[in-house]
Amino acid sequence: MSLKSAEKTATNEYTLEIAIDAASFDAAVNKVYNREKGKINVPGFRKGKAPRAFIEKMYGKGVFYDDALDLAFPDVYSAAIEEAGITPVDQPRDFEIKTIGEEGVELTCKVTVKPEITVEGYKGISAPKAAVEVTAEEVEAEFNSKLEANARISPVEDRASKMGDITVIDFEGFVDGVAFEGGKGEEYELTLGSGSFIPGFEEQVADKNIGEEFDVNVTFPTEYTPELAGKEAVFKCKLHAIKEKILPEADDEFAKDVSEFDTVAELKADIEKTLRENKEKNAQRDFENAVFEKLADLVEGEIPEVMFDKQVDDMVNEFSYRIQSQGISLDMYLQYLGMDMDALKENYRPAAVREVKISLALEKIAAIENIEVSDEEVEAEYAKMAEMYGVDAETVRKAIAADTVAAQLKANKANAVITDNAVVEKAKKKAAPKKKAAAKTEEGEEAAAEEKPAKKTTRKTTKKAAAEDAE
Repeated sequence: MSLKSAEKTATNEYTLEIAIDAASFDAAVNKVYNREKGKINVPGFRKGKAPRAFIEKMYGKGVFYDDALDLAFPDVYSAAIEEAGITPVDQPRDFEIKTIGEEGVELTCKVTVKPEITVEGYKGISAPKAAVEVTAEEVEAEFNSKLEANARISPVEDRASKMGDITVIDFEGFVDGVAFEGGKGEEYELTLGSGSFIPGFEEQVADKNIGEEFDVNVTFPTEYTPELAGKEAVFKCKLHAIKEKILPEADDEFAKDVSEFDTVAELKADIEKTLRENKEKNAQRDFENAVFEKLADLVEGEIPEVMFDKQVDDMVNEFSYRIQSQGISLDMYLQYLGMDMDALKENYRPAAVREVKISLALEKIAAIENIEVSDEEVEAEYAKMAEMYGVDAETVRKAIAADTVAAQLKANKANAVITDNAVVEKAKKKAAPKKKAAAKTEEGEEAAAEEKPAKKTTRKTTKKAAAEDAE
């Protein structure tokens, strides 16, 4: 037995008294000896051949104790927390070694554990849901983007540049007569009107002829890099070439070329259908986000700060990984924004608090609702992940513990309990504008008398109505 006692010494804190028996500790010492003996010189023995007893006699009995404790502790600690029935949320701390030697080890440590929380009223959470509407203008814009994507690029030689053209330019930027880093480009393709460059730049490239050299005067935005923010700059430019997009004819032949449809009307109908589906998905996503924001507010309990800190770190690490995949280091990103790591973490903290509360709430709801996950469901999830990552299920099984998979599946089921019972708030009808009724005054002139709007009736939103709105 590794656990001698487990005492709750503060909110979300336990003090554990753990023992490592003599045989287990001696085995750990022997493993460390075999690992380290090749690095130790003992007179009279070739390197790596000195018996353990000789090394202990020369360097002290406890020469291997610290490393042996590091080696043995993880297993006895895991056994101790399982026996204590607690779930740590951080590494153990405040170690106090009471005894260590041939008789084994006795020590105490403190452990921060997952909090006990309550969450009431999680069924029937209400939130607004945006009405979905697709306008003719949106369909036309999407159709036009298809025309743009299939446009033919043609060189222009008989006129000056204009907005909408693709220009090929050289440019170099100067502030106070000094060129600045990153402000130079050669034979750069710039579409005028794309908004790719500093405001005011592209407009000044318009109405120029091929071969013309000219200056572009701009002011950097105040939210730009600290070195350039708000400063006036001059870009010396030369126009090498002008190209224009020639759009295809918006006819049925175009529809056949770019889609499975035979007519423009069918293509536009499909565009409308896709836009509607996307808007409905977005509306449902925003609705569910709003529901879970309210779920987080229902969580009551004292949550250890370390849980929020770890969630912030996870979010920062995930963000760092994403931008690194785009060739930008986190340090470079922070420098660009004029922000330090503490400020970035502070930005993430509200979202981290929300995520931790929601995670705890889902775990609690799974317990309240007696949600269970079968072995078959876990295996099916392993198979799904294996297919997603393009590996065999055994590889995924080795990487992710079954308990972790089961916990996530329980959380998913608890998630469904929340969303299935969520209620869509009906948009409040606006009061009808007050009408002016003409009335004759004593002088014979008309005066306006206000008519009160008819009394409104309120209809409660039912779960069925909410489900219909979500469809």
